[in-house]
Amino acid sequence: MFRKTIARITGHGLVLFVRMVTAPRAIWAGSEPIPRQRVYYANHTSNADFPLIWSVLPTFLRNKTRPVAASDYWLKNHLRAFFGRDVLNAVLINRDADNRDPEEDPVARMIAALDGGASLIIFPEGKRNLTEDPLLAFKTGLYHLARARPQVDLVPTWIDNLNSVLPKGEIVPVPLICTVTFGAPIHIAPGEDREIFLDRAHRALAALHKAGEA
Repeated sequence: MFRKTIARITGHGLVLFVRMVTAPRAIWAGSEPIPRQRVYYANHTSNADFPLIWSVLPTFLRNKTRPVAASDYWLKNHLRAFFGRDVLNAVLINRDADNRDPEEDPVARMIAALDGGASLIIFPEGKRNLTEDPLLAFKTGLYHLARARPQVDLVPTWIDNLNSVLPKGEIVPVPLICTVTFGAPIHIAPGEDREIFLDRAHRALAALHKAGEA
């Protein structure tokens, strides 16, 4: 009980800190902040990406939204584990496919979280994008989630400017204004081919980036 109380207080502190450093602006372009189960799938340029998305969600959505994150990063030390597991209630994924147990299957863990009533924040590129391209190709996890739970909204979510706030290798953030744009939800069509679906999902997210540049 004490640990949960500390985690809740820390979570409020994290939201205030993120808002103070990034002055984040949530733009709902095609979707509304309503109590629907969703998978927010976003571009990935910083370890602060999912705390930013989590922080800009209204409280009633944030309380039911779990980031999907790499266990090797968030369990690396006690402090990260406290933030990842207790504060953010992340679905922790073992990325080492060659050495993980069958019970650690990432898609199964995400589906279990959805079945438990949570919404998710995921990064379908699979790793941070450190290239000049706005968006990397998607891994297959989003497709498997869409097939398993086709009724869940898949909301493209574009994060802008956060890679300048916390570049790779830095631990002290640079105060800059960030935006998080939530696009129109998509769903998989019956019998839709994996590559066609992933291309459509990729284009929906990339379109938010292009709209922000216009």
